[in-house]
Amino acid sequence: MAKITFIDHDGTKRDVEADNGLSVMEAAVNNMVPGIDADCGGACACATCHVYVDDAWMGKTGEISDMEETMLDFAEDRRENSRLSCQIKISDDLDGLVVTTPESQH
Repeated sequence: MAKITFIDHDGTKRDVEADNGLSVMEAAVNNMVPGIDADCGGACACATCHVYVDDAWMGKTGEISDMEETMLDFAEDRRENSRLSCQIKISDDLDGLVVTTPESQH
């Protein structure tokens, strides 16, 4: 289990406890975190679960696949630390992960 902090574009923080094996997107949806719509249900076929991963965590969230890279091209205001939260799997190593949701998704 890991604690994940979701920060809205306005600075509002929401701490969520999530089981290992779930995606960050599933943790957000299960806890009604605003700004994570997850229209495709985690199939990496949209960019409605776009997040900015805190720089301190970028090396721990895994590599970006070619499919995720393609979908991120559809995300508004893509940045160096942009990820699709459906592609980040929760593990003990991600306990304390901090992500921010883009203003365009609110």
